[in-house]
Amino acid sequence: MKIAVIGLGAIGTGVLDLLRSETRLQVGWVLVSQVTPQRLELVQRLAPQAQLLTALPAQAKPDLLVECAAHAALAQHVAPALSRGISALVTSVGALSEPGMAEQLEAAALAGGTQLQLLPGAMGGIDALAAARIGGLDAVSYTGRKPPQAWIGTPAEQLCDLKSLSEAFCIFDGSAREAAQRYPRNANVAATLSIAGLGLDRTRVQLWADPAVTENVHQVQASGSFGQMELTLRGKPLAANPKTSALTVFSVVRAVLNKAAPLSI
Repeated sequence: MKIAVIGLGAIGTGVLDLLRSETRLQVGWVLVSQVTPQRLELVQRLAPQAQLLTALPAQAKPDLLVECAAHAALAQHVAPALSRGISALVTSVGALSEPGMAEQLEAAALAGGTQLQLLPGAMGGIDALAAARIGGLDAVSYTGRKPPQAWIGTPAEQLCDLKSLSEAFCIFDGSAREAAQRYPRNANVAATLSIAGLGLDRTRVQLWADPAVTENVHQVQASGSFGQMELTLRGKPLAANPKTSALTVFSVVRAVLNKAAPLSI
């Protein structure tokens, strides 16, 4: 199987590193916003057979496109690939909170006769929540806690002094749609839970900057005809990017290997 990877940040680099020993697949293309000597050197080390480009060539037809970049990549790379019949895996699920984006991607997949798969990323229990929705969900809430430094470079900086925070501070309380729009690199989990469950507008979200935690803490509560669900996941952040849980990288690799495997779970 030949794949294309979008993004060469912390997630994309981690995915390429874990996939380079796999014999069942080959990375043929790595797409970035700008080709630089540093990125070229990195790709030559992690995926020497891959081309480093800013766009997928018109004649290229990978078996799978894997998005590990940012929200803008969905409109720029994923939608056109879907319309060409190329299936895709997406980590930037929060991008679907933007008006019309979900409809655009769905239309592209239908036109290309293919499928877009949204990855659970840093969160577990997505399969259970999606199954519970079939029977009927009444309420879903998500609370995310990260160390203060994980919120640097976000609107949270305007709400509190992150560097001197001595106790937990709630930086957001509202809908999952608004959380994904305000904190696009931090709230993909909330968006994923929403799409699996009650939707972006009916899922309650709280985000906290908490100096008492050293991990990214995700808590989900759901209730419905299936019963009740409570899940807490304490994910270690990526060393290269504290905004992202290491489990996100493993989630991408699992999904890619499942596509290449004769037996998957």
